[in-house]
Amino acid sequence: MFPAHRFLSLGIYATVFRMGRMLSKPLQGSLNLLILKTLNRGPLHGYGITNHIQQISGDVLQVEEGSLYPALHRMEQEGWITSEWAVSDTNRRVRYYKLTAKGKKQLFREQDEWREVTAAVARVLNFV
Repeated sequence: MFPAHRFLSLGIYATVFRMGRMLSKPLQGSLNLLILKTLNRGPLHGYGITNHIQQISGDVLQVEEGSLYPALHRMEQEGWITSEWAVSDTNRRVRYYKLTAKGKKQLFREQDEWREVTAAVARVLNFV
């Protein structure tokens, strides 16, 4: 098991239960992909992004707030997303993030890379 301080720096981790024990594993390189995929559905604020990822993954994937916002800032600088301030459903001022055409192209590249890497890992795991 990895030390807790490493999860904060990696930003996203999977929580799995095995034999009654909770195991957390970092998922390196997947934060951009998961954010872009989430925003492909439509604009969301930061909490909405983390909540969507956690909910869709069945509470297995969790995004640390301390990694989400720097990632969103980097993506905005890259031109993959834009943001604007608006009022949320709870009447709070929040920043909404939206995928750009450049971001959609990046999403497709990252999905292809993820599929290639996971297929390679599967081949190794399934080798007899």
